[in-house]
Amino acid sequence: MRYFQYKTIVIIVLFLEVILIAGGCSKKNDAEKYEKYGNTNNDTTTSSNDTTTSSKLSVSVGDGGTIITSSDGTSWTSRTSGTTNYLWDVTYGNNTFVTVGNSGIILSSSDNGITWTSRTSGTTNHLFGVIYGNSKFVTVGKGGKIFTSSDGTTWTSRTSATAYNLMGITYANSKFVAGGYNGNIITSSDGTSWDNRTTGTLNILYGITFANSTFVVVGNTGNILTSSDGTSWDNKTSGTTKHLKGVTYGTNTFVTVGNSGEILTSSDGTSWSSRTSGTSEHLMGVTYG
Repeated sequence: MRYFQYKTIVIIVLFLEVILIAGGCSKKNDAEKYEKYGNTNNDTTTSSNDTTTSSKLSVSVGDGGTIITSSDGTSWTSRTSGTTNYLWDVTYGNNTFVTVGNSGIILSSSDNGITWTSRTSGTTNHLFGVIYGNSKFVTVGKGGKIFTSSDGTTWTSRTSATAYNLMGITYANSKFVAGGYNGNIITSSDGTSWDNRTTGTLNILYGITFANSTFVVVGNTGNILTSSDGTSWDNKTSGTTKHLKGVTYGTNTFVTVGNSGEILTSSDGTSWSSRTSGTSEHLMGVTYG
């Protein structure tokens, strides 16, 4: 089911101090799936013998059950995941890291990403996105599957508002927002009850972010959608037909990246400008730090 036959990960520091994760890949079949390098930076606090220490940990997941961690972004340590399944995404909350992947795999770690334990998801469907918000973890995946957990250990299936694949999810403005195939966007205030929203597109939607009181979702053929409330969505002119895979916000600017080195920026999510990336490789994700 993987979209690419091989990958090269390159971390590039570009304008606006934006950090891009670029995947140099060759396509396999149509855009059914895409490589997603989930990583999260979190300030974690641990207590032992009345001594409290704070640390900042990065966790990256990927092909073959790969999990690597770093406290400084320079030196990385490989961790044993106990699976060879592809891991698509990772998040942090409630003093716990959670990663999800193919065949319904869910792993969690409560010791700073050192030891990982497999959890029962109740599905063999691929899980593509996971987020922590409103005191719970929410994961989404193939066939519109949705599962929630308060602790990352015990997971409950929820009734989805779509049967289409859900590729990504975020939590912001007191709302979960997930997007995926056939232009589907679904929202929930509690992760339990979900509503399908009208988007006006049938394109696959991949990246989701929220900033400056605006949700921004990006997808295939240059699709960019925005919303102030997650309910009503507007299509914006991107100026490109290339597939857009990731989106973030930093220094008062939205940045989206995609196929063939495409980079677009916007101050408001409405008007977008093309930028020179210096690469023709596919760019799969972007973050700001």
